[in-house]
Amino acid sequence: MTGAVPDAGPATVLVLDDNPTTRYIVGSWLRRAGHQVVEAVDGAEALALLAEAPAHRLPELALVDVRLPDMTGFEVCERIKKQPHTADLPVVHISATAIEASDRTQGLHRGADAYLTEPIDPAELQATVTAVLRYTRARRRAELLADRVAALHRSTLALYGATDAETMVTAAALGAIELGATTATAVLLGPHRETLHLAHCHPHPAAEPGPAVRLVTGSPALLDALAHHTLGDATGIDTVRLDAGQWQAALAENVPPGHGLPREDVTLVVARTKPGRPLVALVVDPPASAALDERRLLSQLTQATALALEALRSQAEEHALTLTLQRSFLPDRLPAPHGVDLAVRYEPASEQSEIGGDFYEAIETPAGLLLAIGDVAGHSLEAAMVMGELRHALRAYAIEGHHPHTLLERLDALLVQLRPGSTATVCLVLIEPGRRRIHLANAGHLPPLLRMPGGTTRFLTEHGILLGLNLPQPPATTYDTPPGSTLLLVTDGLVEVPGENLETGLEALRSSFAQGPADLDEAGDLLLHAFSSGQADDVALLLARLH
Repeated sequence: MTGAVPDAGPATVLVLDDNPTTRYIVGSWLRRAGHQVVEAVDGAEALALLAEAPAHRLPELALVDVRLPDMTGFEVCERIKKQPHTADLPVVHISATAIEASDRTQGLHRGADAYLTEPIDPAELQATVTAVLRYTRARRRAELLADRVAALHRSTLALYGATDAETMVTAAALGAIELGATTATAVLLGPHRETLHLAHCHPHPAAEPGPAVRLVTGSPALLDALAHHTLGDATGIDTVRLDAGQWQAALAENVPPGHGLPREDVTLVVARTKPGRPLVALVVDPPASAALDERRLLSQLTQATALALEALRSQAEEHALTLTLQRSFLPDRLPAPHGVDLAVRYEPASEQSEIGGDFYEAIETPAGLLLAIGDVAGHSLEAAMVMGELRHALRAYAIEGHHPHTLLERLDALLVQLRPGSTATVCLVLIEPGRRRIHLANAGHLPPLLRMPGGTTRFLTEHGILLGLNLPQPPATTYDTPPGSTLLLVTDGLVEVPGENLETGLEALRSSFAQGPADLDEAGDLLLHAFSSGQADDVALLLARLH
């Protein structure tokens, strides 16, 4: 029975007695009180009846005679209590012969909830039935409430663990199903406010486990239509009943045809946590909110959805702001030096990751064209700030004409003095004015790739220690670069996969670069697409072809 049924209200009662007269008399008393009666003449029939009945059609109480032709009432009671399907079914023993204190004690010890001896007064029978039902229903209601509070807790964890709007709206709709709704539709506007997401949960047409979930998109104007029936522009939580006409009018022109959403009366639960924010809505079948406890749990689920969405929205806004700041630290354009073609690709970390300190640079200096790529350790706004400082310092030192080895020493001193504790990897490639020779100074960064005109590739592996440790750097290494040579400099986000050997990623990169297109823009797009899909770190790559 649900919490909506009064604790002393009518019930279905199983009367198990081999005496037809007793069954008739007891059944008559129960029917006059409004109860429905199911009869059985022996233990086997009663147990079979209970085993075949679906959970929602089980009797709520069993009146069991102690003396039966095939087994004792005590045995019937024990079998009822041992089966998970019927373990909660209360049993009241009735007997005209087993009336001693030892009989009553045995019956209660073996699982009975009450024990009556004949002759039975009708009033005593009714009072006993009422008391047992009242206790059983109160216990079941408390157990159901505890289960649904636990379900609310699980749903809240799922909501706060969602990383996108579709996952969140699905978690909200499934949460309503766990709270007792037969059908449920969650409605929310994504964190970027570009798409209205709806998730509709309903029973599978076939006997499949769990509810079916249908994802739909619609117009944000749907939330305005729903707000008209509830909170308007106010904050808080509200629950209202919408008839089929009101619900369909709200859906009209806001959700594409064929949406599969319910067309009958619904209960609408909405929440808004901050002024100016869109509503979050939960739509369920009206019986799901019939009781006060059910309405409160649905309200809490809706509010939890609104708060989780607010956290996701704040995270997206913060990420966008930080990304804008990070991009401001990077070059807004590349130079167009004579005899060198340049291309760059930069892909920030996913929205679920903090930004990093990846950077690139191309600077025309008195000593030649300087290419730089680097990565400040860590993923945070501070890492991006250090990256900006390092890049600006590099530009200032480079235009003075310093050699790559000297540049690394000065950058190291800058980190040690102004940013103690911060470290960074930096790879510098100076292309001489004649474009036939390069000088490489690498402070702990991934080695650059050099592709020769014939297509052979090699990593330029000479390198020193990362910056920020106040340790000396080795002299720069010189390489010859015939016309048509191409350089590729990347950050580790392109090839590094947690749990995998870095050498595997580097070899895959070398193979792809060797077989890639000659056009730098095409090659950059190909490498970015092939290696950085779903990356959790920033990715930067810089390509240079020497004529």
